[in-house]
Amino acid sequence: MSELPLTPAAEVVPTEIARRGRVLRRFVANRTAVAGAVFLVIVVLIAVFAPLLAPFDPNKQNLLLRLKPPRHGHWLGTDEFGRDELTRIIYGARVSLIAALEAVAVATVGGIPSGMLAGFTAARMDAVLGRLNDALMSVPALLMALTVIAVLGPGLNTAMLAVGVIFIPRFFRIARAATQDVRHNTYVEASRALGCTTRRTVLYHVLPNALTPLVVTLAIALGAAVTAEASLSFLGLGVKPPTPSWGSMLGAADSNMVLAPHLVYFPGIMIALTVLAFAMVGDGLAQALGTSRQAVSEGV
Repeated sequence: MSELPLTPAAEVVPTEIARRGRVLRRFVANRTAVAGAVFLVIVVLIAVFAPLLAPFDPNKQNLLLRLKPPRHGHWLGTDEFGRDELTRIIYGARVSLIAALEAVAVATVGGIPSGMLAGFTAARMDAVLGRLNDALMSVPALLMALTVIAVLGPGLNTAMLAVGVIFIPRFFRIARAATQDVRHNTYVEASRALGCTTRRTVLYHVLPNALTPLVVTLAIALGAAVTAEASLSFLGLGVKPPTPSWGSMLGAADSNMVLAPHLVYFPGIMIALTVLAFAMVGDGLAQALGTSRQAVSEGV
């Protein structure tokens, strides 16, 4: 009896490693996304090694050098208190990135589990969570942020909590839609038939297959959080002085536009480039994972 030729399993069902390799190759082929990722890596390294890279103490004042233009020794000039602008931008990267991570963490914890619960459970639970989400979305974002800050007091953590609460409905909608898209697949039905609990089914079968739009949403939300932190700090509702952040530096530079216009350029450029980099990475991930950018960014 002749033996049937054996087909390697990898040729029948692509392995997870092969799938990840294809996604990575697609992402690397996107030069715009790679450029954004490289820029973000540089910003992260600057934030991590800020004490080693900064030429001065970020809070050291020298009123004899206030509002000096860029020159040797102070490559980006000095602010109204004579503090080195380059040093404060370096330390501001740390504050802005941490703030963005805090806001997205709040949105992730508040939006993704509830969205998956709404998408996976019975219609009654879906309706209740959906109405709560709609009620939260009906409140204007700025009013919500100001309310949270008024109740808890100004500060970076409070501001990012407010931003995270604003983002929760967007994460909820994406998680709910992604869960509903995969919950009727064969592997989910098989998991239920084998007696797996709902928790195990969601964590090991639904969540991994619903991650694609969620990952893209995270990248886009990080850029939006950087902008939100800068806006609140510009208004004096974010980080407290003398801690530097790009938004608070813009707020301080606003009152010195005539004497030192250069103080506006550099933090503004860093905010714009960082947000643009997150957007480029988000687009690159959407293309590499085969996800529509519009489907994951409609609310974020």
